[in-house]
Amino acid sequence: MDRERQKRAPIYEALERFRRQRVVPFDVPGHKRGRGNPELVELLGERCVGIDVNSMKPLDNLCHPVSVIKEAEELAADAFGAAHAFLMVGGTTSSVQGMVLTACKPGDKIILPRNVHKSAINALVLCGAVPVYIDPKVDTDLGIPLGMEVEDVRAAIEANPDAVAIFINNPTYYGICSDLRRLVELAHSHGMLALVDEAHGTHLYFGPALPLSGMAAGADMAAVSMHKSGGSLTQSSLLLCGPGVNVGYVSNIINLTQTTSASYLLMSSLDISRRNLAMRGRESFAKVVDMAEYARHEINAIGDYYAFGSELINGGSVYDFDVTKLAVNTRGIGLTGIEVYDLLRDEYDIQIEFGDLSNILAYISIGDRIQDIERLVGALADIRRLYSKPKSDLFTAEYITPQVKATPQQAFYSPKESLPLRQTAGRICTEFVMCYPPGIPILAPGEVITPEIIDYIEFAKAKGCSMQGPASEDISELNVLA
Repeated sequence: MDRERQKRAPIYEALERFRRQRVVPFDVPGHKRGRGNPELVELLGERCVGIDVNSMKPLDNLCHPVSVIKEAEELAADAFGAAHAFLMVGGTTSSVQGMVLTACKPGDKIILPRNVHKSAINALVLCGAVPVYIDPKVDTDLGIPLGMEVEDVRAAIEANPDAVAIFINNPTYYGICSDLRRLVELAHSHGMLALVDEAHGTHLYFGPALPLSGMAAGADMAAVSMHKSGGSLTQSSLLLCGPGVNVGYVSNIINLTQTTSASYLLMSSLDISRRNLAMRGRESFAKVVDMAEYARHEINAIGDYYAFGSELINGGSVYDFDVTKLAVNTRGIGLTGIEVYDLLRDEYDIQIEFGDLSNILAYISIGDRIQDIERLVGALADIRRLYSKPKSDLFTAEYITPQVKATPQQAFYSPKESLPLRQTAGRICTEFVMCYPPGIPILAPGEVITPEIIDYIEFAKAKGCSMQGPASEDISELNVLA
């Protein structure tokens, strides 16, 4: 990495030059630097709305960058150790879909863990690829899916030698990492692309003693959520490419779905955040690691909670662990994670990332402070004292192995009918059902609805999980193949 060059932020610098010129706008956006929408200025400030501008020659164009955006992408590639980087303004959903759509054509097979984010399966709906799911091992005590084991992937390759790509989570939402280097080598030895979802792994490129990153492992493409642990604005992301990828084709794929009116607020935030990480990332993430480990120790000292960490590493289904992920199992106090999530927000004014049926996740990153960690620890101790109850009625696993009967695209576009949830047992689902976050589908199009899954959905609803996916707003009905 060229540290001297990394001091540049070309998009931000171009916006500053443009702002000082006081150009009269007869283009979009229609708020005209905020003059037409004073409430927006009051909310965001004059400086912010003043650089919410349209693409023009001095500011380049994300659809075909030739100047400042191109330079910003080159700097991002340098900082992350990639051959090329694309600035993405449709979230890491767009980055993940860009990877899958680049690798797969209709009918192609792709090997992937079933506990992927919905964006990966959505990409299969769009392109017509055929998923070869690997069911992850499950830690039934924690209620979480684990990583892909090398031998399971090898078996999937042997059974599907015509697959074109392997899709890998690095890390999962819960911090679990697979043996990334061996999985990438396995993919390449069989002529397959290695695609890495690093929505929760921006810091792996900069933090000391953290798990291996996708580009360092030799992956062909990696989707990186800069807005999660990297500090940029929500919805901004990067798509990284290795040296063997046809960048021109990837650009064409991205432009199929990404906006032609890219936000300069998002792009400049990527530019500035990349500079921040390049210059100060190692120091910043060393502090993040220390804060997360301190929190883990203090929470475990409360009793009945389990803030799990690197002790889970077993060389297989948990090859490595991202210690910045502060996931806390709440079963010991007899509450679901979503119940603890609600209590923290409603009673203690603490907003954590998510709660599922067994755990909560507090996202620790570069903007956190030790006093905030201590406030979280104190609140969890209070919740244990005031709200804990017997744990006999809690589910024992977060992940249910699906029965796949049709491809996502076939099921999504086929004739369908809507039935009450309890009447759908044995039918093939044509839509998604998930708790969001984390956005891992309980059901995806093409999968059989079982009584076990129905019980799980009803339990999650009763406990207050935010359910998404179905056309039915209250998840009382599901669309199934007619």
